[in-house]
Amino acid sequence: QVQLVESGGGLVQAGGSLRLSCAASGRTFSSYAMGWFRQAPGKEREVVAGINWSGGSTHYVDSGQGRFTISRDNAKNTMYLQMNSLKPEDTAVYYCAASRRPVLTVTYDYWGQGTQVTVSS
Repeated sequence: QVQLVESGGGLVQAGGSLRLSCAASGRTFSSYAMGWFRQAPGKEREVVAGINWSGGSTHYVDSGQGRFTISRDNAKNTMYLQMNSLKPEDTAVYYCAASRRPVLTVTYDYWGQGTQVTVSS
C-alpha cells in the first residue's frame, strides 16, 4: 500500500509559478511510475504529466508542454511538478498518482487527496 500526500498548491497570479510536491510512503516508491492529474470544476480529471520509475522518461500533455516540469527524488520518496507561466485555465485540484508499473502508463493504482491551485487573472 502506498499513501500519497500533495502539497504546494495555493493562489497565484497569472504568469506566476508554483511547485507541487507529492510525498509517498512505503519502500517501493522508486519502482513505481508516477503521474500528476488535475480536475477543474465541472470537468473530468485529466492527466497533466507522467514520469517513469527512474525519472528518465517523462510525458506531458499539450497544455503543460514547455511550462510544466515533472521530476522525482527517489531518495526522498517525493515527486514534484514545477509549474511556470501559469494561466487561469490551470486552476484545478491537482492530484498525484502512483502506478505499480515502473514504466510510463495510463493506469494508476494509488491516489492522493489533491491540492488546490488557483490562478487569478
